[in-house]
Amino acid sequence: MRIAVLLYDDFTALDAVGPCEVLSRIPGAEVVFTAAKPGPVRTDMKTLALTADAALDEVDSADVLLVPGGPGTEAQLTDPAVLEWVRAVDATTTWTTSVCTGSLVLGAAGLLTGRRATSHWICLDELTRFGAEPTGTERVVVDGKYATAAGVSAGIDLALTLTGLLAGDATAEAIQLIIEYDPQPPYSAGSIATAPPELVAELRAKRLLLG
Repeated sequence: MRIAVLLYDDFTALDAVGPCEVLSRIPGAEVVFTAAKPGPVRTDMKTLALTADAALDEVDSADVLLVPGGPGTEAQLTDPAVLEWVRAVDATTTWTTSVCTGSLVLGAAGLLTGRRATSHWICLDELTRFGAEPTGTERVVVDGKYATAAGVSAGIDLALTLTGLLAGDATAEAIQLIIEYDPQPPYSAGSIATAPPELVAELRAKRLLLG
């Protein structure tokens, strides 16, 4: 099972690393990081880079395609090479997925028209630009073979959902236990439904794209 993860400058690390930590543990799975060219690709925080093992033209098919989000998403929305590659690989996938603003890339590639999808809450409404139906009440939204996750940490939920669908609930539960994914955050500000309204308003005003 080949899982292709798209990398590009200024992606958010956890968008890619979180799902990879889960999906790479599926028996028989192979995760390949791919970018415009092989080599290190810097995240949005600049202090970390992931290594793309292959150039886009070396990865022409995948069972699962994962597109992470981040501030660098905007440049991908008008990059013909990236959008053409996403469409080509999508034609071969069992699952085409995204984390955070990665759903905007899927939308720009024309893959979410008429479909329910989610993204980071700050830019959720932008999905309408691409004919998608924004769904902000779920961390993971599945519509057909397209699975989109909300912001950053929701990528882990996405990966566990996919693991259950690909390898069965028992495997997904085993991986969840191995990585000890049992969120118990010290604050309740992880959703706009529970965060202080003034904080939500402040971040909306700044339009901080965190992932």
